[in-house]
Amino acid sequence: MPICTGNQAGFRRPVESKQRDTFPQAIEKLMYEVNVEAGFASGHYLRNYYGRCENPHGHNYKVQVTLMGRELDETGLLLDFKMLKEVMRPVIDRIDHQMLNDLEPFTELNPSAENLARYFFDQTNRQLAEMTGGRVRVKDCTIWETDTTSATYYE
Repeated sequence: MPICTGNQAGFRRPVESKQRDTFPQAIEKLMYEVNVEAGFASGHYLRNYYGRCENPHGHNYKVQVTLMGRELDETGLLLDFKMLKEVMRPVIDRIDHQMLNDLEPFTELNPSAENLARYFFDQTNRQLAEMTGGRVRVKDCTIWETDTTSATYYE
C-alpha cells in the first residue's frame, strides 16, 4: 500500500512511483460544479405558434445556472454562491416583471424557454469570463416555465 501525502486541493497524492505517473492524468479530468437557482416573473407570447401560447400570458420562471471549472480559488471555492447570484442579478432585473417580447433580443427572437435558457447562458458566461479570467464558465442553464416543464441550454 502506497504512502500518501496531502496536496493543496485536498486530494490524497500517492507517493509510490508507479501510481505517481498516472495520478496527474486523473486530476486533469476533475471538474467542479456549483449551481444557483433564482426566480423571476415575466410575460410573453410566442410568434408563429398556433394555440394558447400565441396569446400574451405570463410565468413565474425559475432559472438554474450551473458553473464548472477545474481549479478552485485560494479559498477553496469554484465561485462564491453570493458572487454567482450577483452575476445573475442584472440579467434577472432586466426581464423581471417585463413583457419579454418588448426587450432585445426577444423583439426578433421568440421568447421561448429554450431561447431564454440560451440568453441566461450567454449573459452569465460573458460576465464570468471577465470576472474569473476564464477559470470558471457556465456549464448549462435551465429555465422552468412551470414546475413540470423546463428547457436547458449548454455548449
